[in-house]
Amino acid sequence: MSNGGLILGIESSCDETAAAIVRGGRELVSSVVASQIATHSPYGGVVPELASREHLRNVLPVTRAALARAGLSYAELDAIAVTSGPGLAGALLTGLSFAKALAWALGKPLIAVNHIEGHIHAVLLEQRQKSADAMEFPVLALVVSGGHTHLFLAWQQGELWRYENVGHTRDDAAGEAFDKVAKLLGLGYPGGPIIDRLAKHGDPRAVSFTFAQLKHQARHEPKRSGIIREGEHQPERRRFDFSYSGIKTAVLRYVELNGMFEQIAERRRALLKFEKPTTEDLLRHCDRRTLDLISSFQAAMAGDLTRRTLAACEEFGVRTLLVSGGVAANSALRASLEAKAPQSGVAVHFPSLAMSTDNAAMIAAAGYSKWMAGEFAGLELTAEANLQLR
Repeated sequence: MSNGGLILGIESSCDETAAAIVRGGRELVSSVVASQIATHSPYGGVVPELASREHLRNVLPVTRAALARAGLSYAELDAIAVTSGPGLAGALLTGLSFAKALAWALGKPLIAVNHIEGHIHAVLLEQRQKSADAMEFPVLALVVSGGHTHLFLAWQQGELWRYENVGHTRDDAAGEAFDKVAKLLGLGYPGGPIIDRLAKHGDPRAVSFTFAQLKHQARHEPKRSGIIREGEHQPERRRFDFSYSGIKTAVLRYVELNGMFEQIAERRRALLKFEKPTTEDLLRHCDRRTLDLISSFQAAMAGDLTRRTLAACEEFGVRTLLVSGGVAANSALRASLEAKAPQSGVAVHFPSLAMSTDNAAMIAAAGYSKWMAGEFAGLELTAEANLQLR
């Protein structure tokens, strides 16, 4: 522990190439992110082959930049943490190959980190910086992004964190629904932030959306959470799953019934003239009906995420809620949970906006506990596009 646990994190699971250095799991020393938004915007979404090429081009420069900003050399690092999944296979392999080569050349431990666990540790990293108070268990983590919508019970077991999945999306992730609706309406990419900016200019009650009443069948799970003490009866767990393909279809149906396709085509052509449209540019090409639809869609999404998450908090007696992932930056979701969670006796914690989206600081922070526990990976480590968190 030469410098108190200096961990270099490498993240390349989707369309952000990132490197960061975190000390002791709580001090962010440096963080560098190379965005690929300009590369993928013309296609309305991430193109896996292009993402891999951009990672290959950016991974060494962002790592050098992270070290330079920290004023550190490679030799001063204690370990290399890298995202091993889930994500795009080719994108993951680029970061993994670089991290493995670096660990081998430096003779440093290699740590495999689940991308979803990284998002959870983005919140924990910043909470440790704000307060030294112990967290009240059990903890529920909502990880909500373009590729994931999960609920996890989380607890510490020695140095390591353990997780039990108690809810996930059965189809589209929440962020995916935001992006697809934005694409349908001709608003551009990435859709989530654009919808958030425009939603403030519409009526959130103008269009009514309903969500599928999912049957949450209880199931018997082996004891994993640590919440049930040894010798006590293990109850059957309720599920708190999500489904967002239906609301996407409902938006499409609304567009069809109201004859909005011609206007959408005109908007799409107009916005192509702008490299990065401002809110004013977008508003000039959106009528009242479109803005009301956008606002109603966002309000419905935030409301459903809030209801299901707080129902899970009540079911499991949770007093601490961590919300992370790209959709954690959404202003409507933040406002909804910040207003309603305290009414249920739940303290809710979000990451900063910069830490909500993919970054390597969260990977380095998650890697610290594994470094402390001596949980290292071998050079045979490979990408797992569908890696599960346990």
